[in-house]
Amino acid sequence: MNVALGVWPARWTRQQRSTATIAASALVLVLFMWGVAKPLSWMPDPVGPVADEFASGTRVTVWLTLASGLAGIAIGVLTAVAKLAPFPPIRWAADLYVWAVRGTPLLVQVLFVYFALPAIVPGLQLSDFTSAVVALAVNVGAYNAEAIRAGIVAVPKGQTEAARALGLSPLQTFRDVVFPQAFKIALPPLVNNVVALLKDSSLAYVIGVVELSNVGNRLQAATFEPVPTLATTATIYLVLTTVLTRISGAIERRLDLEQRR
Repeated sequence: MNVALGVWPARWTRQQRSTATIAASALVLVLFMWGVAKPLSWMPDPVGPVADEFASGTRVTVWLTLASGLAGIAIGVLTAVAKLAPFPPIRWAADLYVWAVRGTPLLVQVLFVYFALPAIVPGLQLSDFTSAVVALAVNVGAYNAEAIRAGIVAVPKGQTEAARALGLSPLQTFRDVVFPQAFKIALPPLVNNVVALLKDSSLAYVIGVVELSNVGNRLQAATFEPVPTLATTATIYLVLTTVLTRISGAIERRLDLEQRR
């Protein structure tokens, strides 16, 4: 089938092809998440008998990435706006957050959220999965903030002046004029951050989250066969990053086409 092979009908426009690529890649991701156990079950020991565990770990990894990635984009937008705020204390707080997060290892941040945060906030109870999502979102949010801030700064000031001259409020100007253009500019680094987040989610194993790398580490420790175990883990990560990259690339092309219209 042409669609399955990524060869779209010639009569389709570039925008339609981008949309079809996004839909097809998303479908591949869903099928891979729920169907990876079948091909893995055909593999010899030690991978075959634990195919379901690898499939479950794959799904946890994807959910971690999606949840923390969406939260990280929201945090990045708020922080980027705060870094450009006219009120100095707000700028200082945003700068402090970005400086602290980007200057400390993600592993320390994961451990801090899981162990230290409940001690700082009495009564706070976070599961291992929630702790991982919070730590990953806070981490990637700091990197997203710089990308989005650069995108906002890159929008010509004439756009803002023209919007204000037409009677738009500052909020409307940012929402309808500045931010859409800034997001398109910031999209490539945001995509890189999400792909890196997928790989960084492997650090969630240190607090007991049974994601993909945790499954591989436990199997390696139990069987003392690192080659097939780590090769399988790496291959699954490679497939996931490839699919995410294709989705993000199609989104970039679609937004670029919409901007040119």
